[in-house]
Amino acid sequence: MKIKFCGAALCVTGSCYYIEGGGYKFLVDCGMFQGRDADKYNEREFPFNEEEIDFVLLTHAHIDHAGRLPLLVKNGFKGDIHTTKTTASLCDIMLYDSAHIQEVEAEWTNRKNKRGSLNEAYQPLYDSMDVDNTMPLFKGHKYNELIAISDTIKVRFVDAGHLLGSASIEVFITEKGKETKVVFSGDLGNLNQPIIKNSPTLIDDADIVLTESTYGDELHKESSAHITSADRAKRLAKLVDETFSKKGNLVIPAFAVGRTQEILYLFKLIQMGKLLPYEIPVFVDSPMAIKATEVFANEDSENFDEETRQLIKNGENPLTFPSLRIASSTEESKEINSFEGPCVIISASGMCSQGRIKHHLKHNLWRTESTILFTGYQAGGTLGRAIIDGAKTVTIFGEKISVNARIEQFSNLSGHADQSGIIRWLDNFDKKRIKKIFVVHGEKESAIFFQNYIKSELALPSYAPSYCEEIQIDDSLSALKPPKSDIKMREDNKAILAALQVLKNSRNNLDRFIEQVEQNTQKTSNNKASDWEDVNALLSLANKINDMLLLNNEKKQ
Repeated sequence: MKIKFCGAALCVTGSCYYIEGGGYKFLVDCGMFQGRDADKYNEREFPFNEEEIDFVLLTHAHIDHAGRLPLLVKNGFKGDIHTTKTTASLCDIMLYDSAHIQEVEAEWTNRKNKRGSLNEAYQPLYDSMDVDNTMPLFKGHKYNELIAISDTIKVRFVDAGHLLGSASIEVFITEKGKETKVVFSGDLGNLNQPIIKNSPTLIDDADIVLTESTYGDELHKESSAHITSADRAKRLAKLVDETFSKKGNLVIPAFAVGRTQEILYLFKLIQMGKLLPYEIPVFVDSPMAIKATEVFANEDSENFDEETRQLIKNGENPLTFPSLRIASSTEESKEINSFEGPCVIISASGMCSQGRIKHHLKHNLWRTESTILFTGYQAGGTLGRAIIDGAKTVTIFGEKISVNARIEQFSNLSGHADQSGIIRWLDNFDKKRIKKIFVVHGEKESAIFFQNYIKSELALPSYAPSYCEEIQIDDSLSALKPPKSDIKMREDNKAILAALQVLKNSRNNLDRFIEQVEQNTQKTSNNKASDWEDVNALLSLANKINDMLLLNNEKKQ
């Protein structure tokens, strides 16, 4: 048995793993590369013979996991694509949208080339006809169902908690009478996300584990462990109010599938809870997001969290509200920018690399009164990453745009587990059985750091493979040497990260305490002595923190 890491190896996109085992050749995921050098990798030939692939297992519908499936089919693949039923439904939307974007870009590029006297025609990776040929190959399955692909290969999809329909995949491969269990994490979800169930399914045992490492070297700035959807809705309402008071727009780049629906749910809670004394005009400007929202609305309620199920039981649609406005056509999208008064604009893509969001950023980034809210991971080399990294100007459609708008991030809305979340998932495995953990789906720094952290935290053998590295799954696994890197794991990292987590959780409690004291103060002129004592103690702590920040800044200078 062997695994070849054909994507998402020392990078965070292009998920694709080629496996030979049990007499078969198959893939887990076949995603597009995004961000820096994406075109170079997407246009390369697959490092395997497409016609020889027997089947594909798909973790979820996001384009960095499913986006090259039509290219695989175009190049000769004819087998089944096994995934969850919901993922199959979402791919029916996302893959056609991906093809449409490529077709439009090819048309625009070819017109531009003709004007420049270039005769070479640009071809998209695939078109809508290739998607037509791909969708009949999908086979949708339920969670927790053991599926016999053959006599030697069985698989099971379990809820990964990342996106509706997302899965970790357990693969059981029998060779020479011996069964090897390989687990692919897929993208692991954050805790307490809106709408979907609250955490990834824990798996008890495996011989080999491939784990994502998107946030392998960091904790979310805001822990989601103790934050409810109601807490998120209050914070979002506050940001809306601050932006609208300046007559600005709140622009939210959001992945069309998953993140957009979660944000709509929070606006639903704002409306139901009357958190603001006025109506909030909310535009969804993404045809794919609109179609995906319909899939969410028709989903079996058992796949939602308890809060969402209760809303549905009470006859409420959790994703709609009176002030929601849909921009389906290009004309409707353009009209948003002439809307009178402040509004909220939710548009794709989430990393701002393509789609209608670029038009809205062009119209709002230069405005000091507007706010840009990021709610998900921004890969290196994307427009979104440049903005959150503090770029003063960015180039959109060939025009330099000043970044004057307020830039905000809600990391507790991230769909990815942070370092502590991934460790929690890994920690459930039987340590005695695991032969190797392969660290994938993370930028180089994150993957290598997390490889070392797994050894330190869990005392388990781990390895971060490089692009197209091929590894035999046998007794030689123990001889694998980690990639060379300048990244070193300090002995006290574990203690520092644990302490930071305590501080993060304390910050959430502090917010609640301040809110309680404010309410007490507004209700009565006679505050309790204990309130004064607590406030004075916190003021003293705040002064110490300010002193520490000043000292830290002086050291950096």
